[in-house]
Amino acid sequence: MAPRAAVARALAFLLLWLVLAGFHPGDLPAIVLAVGAATWVSLHLLPPGTRRVSLLGIAWMALRFPYQSVVAGIDVAVRALAPQVKLQPGFVTVPLRLPEGTARDGFLALSSLMPGTLPLGAEADGRLLVHCLDTDQNVAEQMAKEEALFTRAIGHV
Repeated sequence: MAPRAAVARALAFLLLWLVLAGFHPGDLPAIVLAVGAATWVSLHLLPPGTRRVSLLGIAWMALRFPYQSVVAGIDVAVRALAPQVKLQPGFVTVPLRLPEGTARDGFLALSSLMPGTLPLGAEADGRLLVHCLDTDQNVAEQMAKEEALFTRAIGHV
């Protein structure tokens, strides 16, 4: 295993621990054990690759996500609660550029968090089947933009 990747992941898990639980000297044995185990499992389940994650891209996505979620949530609420707003629920297919694997799975997990659309899975030809509240909206274009941002952020160019 690459020592640099192990150190980076261990630091990330340590930071996560500190954010969630804080630091108490009596917890040190548990911290060391948990961080070590999480790092070992992480390296075995997702071995380090040659791709470089863009911290700026990840930060941009992290900052965009709450805003997009609120805007999309309000849109969904208005569409669902206002009787004059016509919904066109249905399915659309979206071409995916990401190949099968963890990168695509990560994108599908992230896109499933956005209100109003739900990715159902990739078809045999590589297109993504998405359920949406309004098929009149340009769901395919929005998903393509999100996939491009995600692809750049994870270094999967």
